[in-house]
Amino acid sequence: MTALKKYQRLEAAGLWRADPEAQRRDVIVSLGDATLTISDAHDSALTHWSLPAIIRMNPTERPAMFSPGDDATEELEIDDDTMIRAIEKVRKVIERRRPHPGRLRHWITAGFFCLLLALGVFWMPNALRNYTVSVVPDPTRDAIGQRILNRIGRVAGQQCDGRNGQGALDRLKNRVLNASPTRVIVLSGGVQTATHLPGHITLLNRALIEDFEEPDVVAGFLLAEDMRRQNTDPMKALLEHAGFKATAQLLTTGDLPDSVIDSYAEGLLTAPPAPLSHAALLARFEKAGVRSTPYAYALDLTGETTLELIEADPVQLADATPLLTDANWVRLQGICGE
Repeated sequence: MTALKKYQRLEAAGLWRADPEAQRRDVIVSLGDATLTISDAHDSALTHWSLPAIIRMNPTERPAMFSPGDDATEELEIDDDTMIRAIEKVRKVIERRRPHPGRLRHWITAGFFCLLLALGVFWMPNALRNYTVSVVPDPTRDAIGQRILNRIGRVAGQQCDGRNGQGALDRLKNRVLNASPTRVIVLSGGVQTATHLPGHITLLNRALIEDFEEPDVVAGFLLAEDMRRQNTDPMKALLEHAGFKATAQLLTTGDLPDSVIDSYAEGLLTAPPAPLSHAALLARFEKAGVRSTPYAYALDLTGETTLELIEADPVQLADATPLLTDANWVRLQGICGE
C-alpha cells in the first residue's frame, strides 16, 4: 500500500548518492505508506526516507531533487512525472496537517479578544468552553490525549502491547468500529472497565479480555465507549473538569497545565461510565452485527439491570458470525503476557 489511495504500488527509477562526495547510483524508488524506499538493481534496500521529513531542493526545476531532511547528506534525483507528483501531493497533505503553533496561537489570541468584546454571547464559561472545543485542532487533541495516557500509565501500570495480541486487537477493532481512527490500548490495571480520551484513544482493562470466554464482551465495550465519545466530545469533558482559567489558557496558548492533566487522569480511573440508552445501544449493536447479551452479562452478572439488552439482542446466537478466529482470540487473551 502507498500513502495515496489511488496507487496500490508506485515505483520509479532515480539517481541516488549517500553524500556529496559519493558516486551517483541508479536506484529504484518505491512510495510506501509512511516511507520512501530506495533500492538497488537487486531489490536490496539502500535506505528508507520518512515521508513527513522529505524536502524538495529545487521546487521549480526538473529533474526533481529530494533530500530526507534539512541536515541530511543524501540526495535523490527523479525524472518520473508520476512519482514526482505523488511525492509532492503527500508533502502538501502532510504540511496542511502539520500543526503551526505560532499561526494558530496568533489566530486564537485574536479570537479571544473578539470574544471579550462580544460579552453578551461569550461571557458565560459554558459558552467559552463550547467555543474552545470547536476550535481545538486535531494535533492538539492528540497531544493532550497522549499526556493523559502517560499520566494514567504511571498510576495504572504498563500498557499491554504484545505484538501478536495487538494485531488481534486491531482486527477486532476494525471489525467492530470499521474505519474508525480509534487507538485501542489495554492496561494491566487502573481503569475499571473501559474509558476514552481525547485524540481517539480507548482504554480497556485487561480483565475484559482475560476473564471472559468470547471476544463479544470486548466488542461490546468498544461499541459503548465509541457511543459515549459520539455523545459527548471528550475534550468538552476535560474542559468541564479544567475550569474557566485552564480553558482560557488552552484557547490562547494551545496548552493545558500539568496539574489539570494529572487530576483529570486520576479522576478517570474511578469515574463511573456515562449511562447509555439501551435502545440506542441496541441499534448500534445491530448495525455492527455484534451480540449484546455477552456485554449485558459482563455489566451485570444477574442480568437484572440489563434485561432489555438480553431480551432484545439484535443478533441471535444461531445467526452470529465469529468476531475473531479461535487463534486470534487466543492471541488477544495473551496480549498482557507476551
